[in-house]
Amino acid sequence: MTFNLKMANIHVENSISINSEISKVAEVEALIDNQSAMFKFDDDVYGKLLLAVVEAVNNAIVHGNKSDSTKKVDITYIIESDFVEYRITDQGAGFDPNAIPDPTELENIEKFSGRGLFLMKNLSDEMEFSDNGRTVRLKFLLNTNDNL
Repeated sequence: MTFNLKMANIHVENSISINSEISKVAEVEALIDNQSAMFKFDDDVYGKLLLAVVEAVNNAIVHGNKSDSTKKVDITYIIESDFVEYRITDQGAGFDPNAIPDPTELENIEKFSGRGLFLMKNLSDEMEFSDNGRTVRLKFLLNTNDNL
């Protein structure tokens, strides 16, 4: 079954929980693939959504939960007619996202840290941290043009 988001008043909200193992990221990728097929996300939204959410889940596993497989990463998603939103929460100690250096500044060009947050911010339409940095909310606006 597929939906035309333009013609329907859609509201889907659900969540999954995964162990902090990199191999579990495939479950998140499959979830996004299924949502994209079911709700007919355009390719641009799908690509941004997939890359940003996978990066957020990776960060939660590796940096938040320190790859401790006994800790969980909770992923909540909301799909509406005009947007998709993901909230990714880890069980780590948290962090200050404002303390991560801008990877585009000259002194940081060769550093690896901060690139994931930079990607997430630039791929999503909204990015917000809460719960001392343990939760990130990523929102993606859906194409509402009538050219499908």
